[in-house]
Amino acid sequence: MNDFDASIRQVDEYLKSLQQQIVHALEGIDGKEKFRHDEWQRAAGGGGQSRVLVDGSVFEQAGVSYSHVHGEELPPSATTTRPELAGRGFQAMGVSLVLHPKNPYVPTTHANFRFFCTEADKAEPVWWFGGGFDLTPYYPFRDDVLHWHRTARQACTKFGDDIYDKYKKCCDEYFFLKHRNETRGVGGLFFDDLNEWGFERCFEFTRAVGDQFLPAYLPIVDAHKNHPYGKRQREFQLYRRGRYVEFNLIYDRGTLFGLQSGGRTESILMSLPPRVRWEYAWQPEPGSPEEKLTAEYLRPQNWLEQE
Repeated sequence: MNDFDASIRQVDEYLKSLQQQIVHALEGIDGKEKFRHDEWQRAAGGGGQSRVLVDGSVFEQAGVSYSHVHGEELPPSATTTRPELAGRGFQAMGVSLVLHPKNPYVPTTHANFRFFCTEADKAEPVWWFGGGFDLTPYYPFRDDVLHWHRTARQACTKFGDDIYDKYKKCCDEYFFLKHRNETRGVGGLFFDDLNEWGFERCFEFTRAVGDQFLPAYLPIVDAHKNHPYGKRQREFQLYRRGRYVEFNLIYDRGTLFGLQSGGRTESILMSLPPRVRWEYAWQPEPGSPEEKLTAEYLRPQNWLEQE
């Protein structure tokens, strides 16, 4: 095993441990259901483990997936910004999660931490890290959003004064539904093609962001998981979930990569909510919390501007 192979193994071990840590924490806060474990193999090379919790006391559906796949040729979604790598063999590993809570006052969240490496005869490996986390609330609580972004900023602090702002902006731009002219939620961090700091520093940053996911999300869940709600709030939650489906099926590069690379369809699409609704030309009631969310929260903004 050469030094680079050993480095790849370290990334793989971290991702597996992160999946286990998150699953354990989510089972603890749900308190009712456990995650189902499904191991799978990819015919073209590699495999993974999907862990899914269904109909818990807190989570209607929660999926935390690990995969490590390899193949002889990168799929088109991975070479959009790097066409010179077309035709190369590759390894791709990552942890991806989407959590859909029952209570409309608890936000949905998504996180992803991944590593790509391409291989070719007589050529140096080309590698990069990517990932981040974002928050999709259904009802606006400013304290939640401030906590989320403060925790995201803390993950970035030791890597440079401009890093939080840079990857916060990337998140706002990536998780944007152009056809709706709105953000998917209130953002967070998103980075991709990260390799300019060297392997060790890039891996350290990926770990820093990964390790901050639970401190960012769990206090928000704990604050609202027992909040009373009724039919109106539930209907609005299901309606807003439709935006989540639209983004994942139209824009999300991870979904496209998984499908194009022959990944396990059930694992790729576990990000979709179990229940959702659309309504033609729906408009929120003026002055309502629903209007406040769509008018004030679903647009890019500097949440920590006053700090």
